[in-house]
Amino acid sequence: MTPPGSLLCAERLHKAYGPTVALDGAGFSIHPGEIVAVMGPSGSGKSTLLHCLAGIVTPDSGTITYDGRELSAMNDAQRSALRRSEFGFVFQFGQLVPELTCVENVALPLRLNGTPRKEAERAALSWLERLEVDDLAKKRPGEVSGGQGQRVAVARALVTRPRVLFADEPTGALDSLNGERVMELLTEAARATSAAVVLVTHEARVAAYSDREIVVRDGRSRDMEHAI
Repeated sequence: MTPPGSLLCAERLHKAYGPTVALDGAGFSIHPGEIVAVMGPSGSGKSTLLHCLAGIVTPDSGTITYDGRELSAMNDAQRSALRRSEFGFVFQFGQLVPELTCVENVALPLRLNGTPRKEAERAALSWLERLEVDDLAKKRPGEVSGGQGQRVAVARALVTRPRVLFADEPTGALDSLNGERVMELLTEAARATSAAVVLVTHEARVAAYSDREIVVRDGRSRDMEHAI
């Protein structure tokens, strides 16, 4: 049963890759504006859980409900449209397009949704300023540091004002100082736009930025808020 007021909810998810079980009954829910850390050791199933929640991977069984709609009832085009407009993504390695400038990278999701170039780049520049990297607007990803590039990636994830932001080990490739600043800026910006954040991490210092922790182990999940 979907918890009242939840924006995204997964129940009894199972997913296997051949003989390897990635999810074994995992569940999850998040409310608008909430930041939830999904924790667990490598291979526990936490990234698979994130990919299922985002509609990237289809679970073998179980249900995922987003804003009252079941993801499994949507076709590929509908799920893709959802990822372009209502979901945002930040990965461990920013995955910026190397041929584009930083401002063009941030504007890209808006351009894909049909926003005119000048309007998209104005919005992108505003987000780069918010993430304190507007001076890098005309540089390409190969010309900036890892911490700067990750801030650009956060700006790109938030430029469409998504309702859910998925962050998969967003500080995993950064030193502690840069990681702390990226998390401060990410959570501050997400709260300002009331975005829900699904934060996959194995680091306690990163999870400390969340409102609640879900621990995934052997494909099963445990909500630490209700743990005894």
